[in-house]
Amino acid sequence: MGAQLGFFELAMVEVVLAGGLAGLVGVLVVLRERAFFTMSLTHATFPGAVAAAMLGVSVPLGAAVAAVALVAVAVGIGRIRSQGPAVASGVMLTAGFALGAMLQSLTPLPIDVESFLVGQVLAVTEADLALTGAMLVLAAGVWAVAGRHLVFSSVDEPGYRRAGLRPWVPEAVSLALMAATVVAIMPVVGAILGVALIVAPAAAARLLVRDFRWMLLLAPAIGILSGVAGLLASRWLDAAAGGAIALVAAACYGLAWLAAGLRRAPARATIEARTP
Repeated sequence: MGAQLGFFELAMVEVVLAGGLAGLVGVLVVLRERAFFTMSLTHATFPGAVAAAMLGVSVPLGAAVAAVALVAVAVGIGRIRSQGPAVASGVMLTAGFALGAMLQSLTPLPIDVESFLVGQVLAVTEADLALTGAMLVLAAGVWAVAGRHLVFSSVDEPGYRRAGLRPWVPEAVSLALMAATVVAIMPVVGAILGVALIVAPAAAARLLVRDFRWMLLLAPAIGILSGVAGLLASRWLDAAAGGAIALVAAACYGLAWLAAGLRRAPARATIEARTP
């Protein structure tokens, strides 16, 4: 592929794969209300990436190791009744990013630290494409096999427990999928901006449709649109691709919010007119 495609074409393939993946997993994030956890995770994988660069090993591998450890910590803290997932997310957000900053200050790194934070999609490799593509297939497979369990436990955890099922299983699967997605899209939007590409398309889809099955179609489409439009805008403006992609994703959410408001306006006006 590398001999056939230039760096921009490789980047375009990567943003399409990453946008689709982020949209699929973003639906899970929105349904389970894990946006803050995802933001914490994007920050907390930073030290793993920095440590990998210091040791001269694969940066995604270092980020993945950090993500696994952080998911284990989050699940453990979340099971403590007096703490909960919000506390776990807050601990990861601050401690993880602080550790990455400290490691980065200890020794000069052979690569640009900024690429960890905001991405460097124009430098993606075939290995990056393979990782993102594999994660996209995995995410689609998880939704196909366990989608009803994921949705049931998301919208009615007490009912899921009363049905004799164990809610920690879909929770662990969900957190692992979120962590793997953060690692996979790091070359596109980095450790800081990843939350925009994961959350915004899915949140926009939820404003427009209520059925999760339609969300699973619309959110990846919005994610792909955000990636492609952001990459093209960055080329036209000679700006950072990661920031452009995140801004387009946020703009899509804003447009969806406006569209949803306009759609509700006639119904609201009808109700007010009927009210004596």
